[in-house]
Amino acid sequence: MQKSGIPRIITSFREPMVLEKEVDINQFLSLTLKSLEIIASQISKSGFGAPSRIFCVLSSSWYISQTRVINLQKNTPFIFTSKLADSLTQKEVSLLQEEYLKEYAHVNNSLRPIELKNIKITLNGYETEKPLNKKIKELEMTVFISMSAEEVLKKIEETISRYFSFKEIKFSSFAMAVFTIVRDMNIHQENFLLINIGGEITDIEMVKNNALRESTSFPMGHNFMIRGVASGMGCTLSEAKSFISLFKDGHAEMLIAKKLKPVIAKLKTEWLNKFQSSLANLSNDISIPAFVYITVDKDLADFFSEIIKTEQFNQYTLTESKFKIIFLNIQNLRDIAVFEKDAIFNAFLVIDSVYINRFFN
Repeated sequence: MQKSGIPRIITSFREPMVLEKEVDINQFLSLTLKSLEIIASQISKSGFGAPSRIFCVLSSSWYISQTRVINLQKNTPFIFTSKLADSLTQKEVSLLQEEYLKEYAHVNNSLRPIELKNIKITLNGYETEKPLNKKIKELEMTVFISMSAEEVLKKIEETISRYFSFKEIKFSSFAMAVFTIVRDMNIHQENFLLINIGGEITDIEMVKNNALRESTSFPMGHNFMIRGVASGMGCTLSEAKSFISLFKDGHAEMLIAKKLKPVIAKLKTEWLNKFQSSLANLSNDISIPAFVYITVDKDLADFFSEIIKTEQFNQYTLTESKFKIIFLNIQNLRDIAVFEKDAIFNAFLVIDSVYINRFFN
């Protein structure tokens, strides 16, 4: 971490997860922990010494989150204090826990809050950055709350504790990390979409007036494409991965390319349809921002760019104008972190590191 706000990444490790034919949440957790253990082992043997603090930024598979708007009005003036803010936020945390446990009554699992972030505070109708101890009659707080299953967090802590001792691990969500970084990079842009295409899930977040308003996800990440090609071509997952790579680079043999083309076209359409229906559910009667920031592994950026830049996508009825798509890649992120020779550039790692450096320095 550096006081300048620009983190220095001295080394990095990456461990792929074994891709399964079908997604089973328990097996998925087991494979995630296995990859985490390999990474922890590599860090402990790297010669850089034990970390003084440990942070885990979770992908959307491992947490639930919600942006909640708290309104409080009184006839007589009252003072806005941190104690009042905390009590109002804790009430929302309890409500969210109740809602989750009601919806997932069959899941025997307690939730641990991992983030409680004040995104925006409005006093008497005016947004303010210094709200404490002001006398008001009307308060509006926009707060972001994320929680994770206690069982999942304990297993992550147990895995890391085999290699490092720590007082606590600070958990946070990728949703909050990417929102914060993109918002701060674009101070003149108040409305935008954030799209994260992960292995199993695609997440969409809508930002309006610099506040994270809505979020949704659907279970189709880039592994959906690999499984679909394996099924359509009657091949293994490993072969499917190679076929996609060759196809997108225009290097597939003519016969394979001919067979592959309709399979991939069908999968692209399926993903796009699901994406558009998710946008429709997200927006209700609100127009969708034109600026779209996308995080995806760099090998697949062009592949998904083709899908979302189709005419069907651009003419989406609820958008403010044609989408302006920006990939969060080395071109856009190279100035906000410093990489040393033992570290490999990774957009997700940059976003997480800058977020951690900014808020926990």
